[in-house]
Amino acid sequence: MKVTRLYTGDDNQSHFQDIEIELSPSGVGLLSEKYPATGVIFRETAADYDLDFHNAPRKQFVVCLDASVEVTIGDGTSRVFGPGDIFLAEDVTGQGHISKAVNGQVRHSLFIPIEED
Repeated sequence: MKVTRLYTGDDNQSHFQDIEIELSPSGVGLLSEKYPATGVIFRETAADYDLDFHNAPRKQFVVCLDASVEVTIGDGTSRVFGPGDIFLAEDVTGQGHISKAVNGQVRHSLFIPIEED
């Protein structure tokens, strides 16, 4: 299963990295290892959402449920994450990233905070 990682590099800027979550056979299909999550946060973001550079508040998986979000990193590269997409936000330091609504739609998402090792 592919997930995009959003992290802070040695240059103090946010970067994208495509990672593969390894899945193994189980009695109910394929499963990944268990991640140490601390809860689930439900979020609704306004249709005019446009947040300048900011950091993720914590290491967390972000699951897009319906509308899309455009995320831009320090070098100007942007990616759009839409319904069903998952990204791992861990750029908790540095310049951070920009995020904004796409097509003027209200967006619903889940944040799943991950405990640090």
